[in-house]
Amino acid sequence: QVQVVESGGGLVQAGGSLRLSCATSERIFRISAMGWYRQAPGKQRELVAEITSGGSTVYGDSVKGRFTISRDNAKATVYLQMNSLNPEDTAVYYCHVERGYPRYEYWGQGTQVTVSS
Repeated sequence: QVQVVESGGGLVQAGGSLRLSCATSERIFRISAMGWYRQAPGKQRELVAEITSGGSTVYGDSVKGRFTISRDNAKATVYLQMNSLNPEDTAVYYCHVERGYPRYEYWGQGTQVTVSS
């Protein structure tokens, strides 16, 4: 069974930084993309950032210029560096792993990020 394990969430003051990590046991050659989504109370889950196997990245509009996604293919791990955090970034952050073929999606259990004002 494929595992997706997140770490790095926590409480930080506005203006601070956090780094999230997500490791998967899925074989790296099967992974087409890895990334992060978030869900705040009462809101829909939204894309934060995603990176493809080729290194292409996409970011949600609200985090552009503040967050950076990267990946270590050798470790099948993706990272999210979050800078200039503000209270609107408070949410549960979920790691997303997309397998290319046959297509399938895996989700992590979620990690809480809380930004205090």
